[in-house]
Amino acid sequence: MKPRKIRAVVLLSGGVDSTTCLALAASKGREVYAISFDYGQRHRAELAAARRVARQIGCRQHRVVRVEVPGAGASALTNRAIGVPKRKSRAAIPVTYVPARNALFLAHALSWAESIGAFEIWIGANVVDYSGYPDCRPAFLRTFERMANLGTKAGTEGSRFRIVAPLLRMRKIEIIRLGLRLGVDYASTLSCYDPSPRGRPCLRCDSCRIREKAFKNIE
Repeated sequence: MKPRKIRAVVLLSGGVDSTTCLALAASKGREVYAISFDYGQRHRAELAAARRVARQIGCRQHRVVRVEVPGAGASALTNRAIGVPKRKSRAAIPVTYVPARNALFLAHALSWAESIGAFEIWIGANVVDYSGYPDCRPAFLRTFERMANLGTKAGTEGSRFRIVAPLLRMRKIEIIRLGLRLGVDYASTLSCYDPSPRGRPCLRCDSCRIREKAFKNIE
């Protein structure tokens, strides 16, 4: 009898980092369960990208969860009255930061993971080519992992949850090279914070510029 694959819940936005993270988890023999979030983001076209990616990589299951973010009014990604910056922001934490977004997402992922016996939660967080979000930092992820093991039935009974962030200290170009080796079709992904109604990237926001620069350097 073959041993059961290790189950992993992977946060999937449909962008470069989360897609690469998903492909890496699958390449490591994980049975992957992807979770995406509809949280009122202006770039909801990313959900279509997430669905494409989940099919291509062969997820065991892909869930799209509707989440209300109480602090949505404070972010350009969830409040259309706030413009998405089209040049590099000088702010330490840019206006595209969504209050406690990763904490909310990881909490949902943890609940699902415990219910299906998955003790790895993979996230494509990055602290090199990123926009300064505090909920991508290693200290935050380590602290959430401790909380997961203290605040769950499975954790208190001896199982151990791991927050896996394999791209944390990689440059964007390194992430893309890894994904290409894994066979990722980046044409199916979307990174833009402010796409057109048809899902075309604006090519001017911070996320678009970081992505474009990395792909140009690969060529």
